[in-house]
Amino acid sequence: MTIDHDAATQQPVLVIMGVSGSGKSTVAGILAGQLGWDLEEGDDLHPPANVAKMSAGTPLTDDDRWPWLDRVTEWITEHTAAGLPGIITCSALKKIYRDRMRGPHVVFVHLTGDKDTIGRRMNARQDHFMPAALLDTQIATLEPPSPDENVLQIDLGRPPAEEAAEIITRLRLTPEHGSSALGSTHPGTSSAPPIGDLLT
Repeated sequence: MTIDHDAATQQPVLVIMGVSGSGKSTVAGILAGQLGWDLEEGDDLHPPANVAKMSAGTPLTDDDRWPWLDRVTEWITEHTAAGLPGIITCSALKKIYRDRMRGPHVVFVHLTGDKDTIGRRMNARQDHFMPAALLDTQIATLEPPSPDENVLQIDLGRPPAEEAAEIITRLRLTPEHGSSALGSTHPGTSSAPPIGDLLT
């Protein structure tokens, strides 16, 4: 992949993508804490009707997803237009979805692994509206990004902190002034379960 930034230019907005259960929230939360960047949980932008469908085990249609993807895209664009880095989680399963979000200084970080690894992570989660039964549907829907989509692929199966460290190293990211370690007023939050639950 080619990343269109370096230490002297604008840092990116990262779209942490992958099927449900791949660890997007956990990795994004670690990155936000270490970098001091704004963090948005893409799932929190779903309208209530989408949450109700997924909670009932009903897959979303494209018509369901477009209003949600527009809200995700708006968040991304607000940050890139202002010259601000950020991190947002979004499954981004299809190329047409990613095409909606694509733009200058946007990097897709694809968390990818085998079904067993993802299934174990999904089963470890608590109080999340996406039932494990929908994993097969998500895997079937996924169109893996091609190299020309400005994507960084991260293989799962390791502690999430190691996955986050690989992202920071490979993209040459640097902490913002006032990162969470320095008392940031907006270090980001994560809806993921404790990291220890994901290591078993």
